[in-house]
Amino acid sequence: MGSARVMLCLASGLLGLSAEPGATQQQQGSLATYRNERHGFSFDYPARLFAPERPSEVADGNVFVSPDGNARLLAGALRNTEGINLRAYRALVLQRSYPDAAIDYAPVRGTWFVLSGTRDGQMFYERVTFTCGGQLINSWAMLYPASERRVYDRVVEQVARSYRAGTASCG
Repeated sequence: MGSARVMLCLASGLLGLSAEPGATQQQQGSLATYRNERHGFSFDYPARLFAPERPSEVADGNVFVSPDGNARLLAGALRNTEGINLRAYRALVLQRSYPDAAIDYAPVRGTWFVLSGTRDGQMFYERVTFTCGGQLINSWAMLYPASERRVYDRVVEQVARSYRAGTASCG
């Protein structure tokens, strides 16, 4: 897998983040819409629970954080320069981001997978989608305390319902 080891594993915090002029947040009542202009992926999230923390310097993603700092919503995309397949990437994410986690939901479909479970008192939900014929990997993940599951499980559902994978940078 070579440099595939440095591919985006959102929960591991491998996003190199600092300033992203290409992303937009649009307020819609209590929901905000995050749209990554470079890659075209988008989702809605509750603006009262998450605020943008730091965007990617190359417009690949963003990190959103709860007011108390205990929950994070991460979004990103990267080129699949290694040509890694979906199942191999899933194994890499499991190994790098969620070792020793208790996985309770993990569907795999033709172009996407989800990993959800608990590790060290933290809940996680990560959705990974291969787009552009597998040339681009879109991901979003939410990490939050298991003790706050009643609140954040509903947020995960909202983000999942509104999520649209991006194909803007397919070329």
